[in-house]
Order: sequence, then structure tokens, then C-alpha cells
Amino acid sequence: MKSEYASDELLPLSGIQHFVFCRRQWALIHVERQWQDNVLTVEGKLLHTRADDPFFNETRKGVITARSVPVASYRLGLSGVCDVVEFTESPDGVQLPGRVGLFLPAPVEYKRGREKRDACDEAQLCAQAICLEEMLSVAIPVGYLFYGETRHRVAVELTAELRNLVIEMSVEMHTYFQRGYTPRVKISKACRSCSLADICLPVLQEKVVAASKYIKQQVEDA
Repeated sequence: MKSEYASDELLPLSGIQHFVFCRRQWALIHVERQWQDNVLTVEGKLLHTRADDPFFNETRKGVITARSVPVASYRLGLSGVCDVVEFTESPDGVQLPGRVGLFLPAPVEYKRGREKRDACDEAQLCAQAICLEEMLSVAIPVGYLFYGETRHRVAVELTAELRNLVIEMSVEMHTYFQRGYTPRVKISKACRSCSLADICLPVLQEKVVAASKYIKQQVEDA
């Protein structure tokens, strides 16, 4: 792992969610630059449009809400935008311009669906928190995921295990990107809802025969 990446080496932070979900989907989007919307991605964009309205808005109990916050980590080699960052008064927090007191940041990521079985949403949220920690020199213990389908907000503890996952995924993402590598993938239930299913063609991948195996088979048949 590199100790630090240059500005022109930063990859989209949002891609870590795709990478944890499916490495091939991530590569098709970020390596091959292919994208195709479906109803799920459109609904997700609409939900983010409501959240991504850049302004500071002080809410009750001393909590300040910042929307569309640009973040970056040169250690992870990732950059992106947080949907929302909430700043709560805390002795462990940081100073904010024009504000009295100290405030502890917590990223809030908006998702269109419901809680998932894998850690793709948690990984994206944790990556945002690591960016904020690096930028503000503060430790962030928790972040939040808001799911549009259930209208439910989930607190996510940013554990050492989750942080290590983010670090491992960011290293692997950079390795794939530098190689221009698009991996194959096994068919799963997730393929049904993937917006890139028509581009990925996972069924055809399973039928691909290695060249050496094909040649050997042809020789044996002859």
C-alpha cells in the first residue's frame, strides 16, 4: 500500500460500494467507463438530489447540518462528496468557521432501498469518515445510513474491522485500476437487480472456456 496518493491518482469514493458489491461491476464503471441506469439507480439519484442541496442549516440541540461536503483521503486515494455531515457539540470535536465551541462530525449517507446483507453501504460510509478524519484531524466513532424505502436511519459503528475492510478494498481498487483489469464474476441473485447486467453478460462468462482448455479439447476430439 502506498503511504499517500497524488491528486491525479484519487479514485471516486462512491466506487467502494460498487467494489464490495461486485468487483466486476466496479471495473465496468470505473475502468471501462460503462454505465446504464435502471429504475433502482434512477430512484437513488432522486433521493440524493433531495439531500445534496449545499448549505449550512443549524437544527435543534446545537446540531449543524452540512450538505454536499467534498472530501478526500490521500492515504486511501479516494475522493468524493458526503450527502450530509452532521456536526454535534462535543469536547472531542473541532472548531468550525464562525461557530462557537467544538463540533464532532458524523457522515450521513442516503440510500434508496433498505439495509443490505453485505457491507457495501457501511464501507462507503466508513470511507467518508476516514476522509473527514484526515481532513479535520479528528476521530469519528460513528456514522449513519438513511434508507429511503424503510424511512429508517441506522447508526453504524466505525470499527477497526470495518476500517481495515475499507483500506483493503481501496488498495485492491487501485491495483485493478492501474492494471486496467476487469475481473470475471460468478452469477448470483444480485445480478438480477444490477443495472449493468446487459453489459456484463454474466451468463456468457460462465460459458467461456480457457484457450488452453479449448485447444486441448479440440486435439483430443481430432
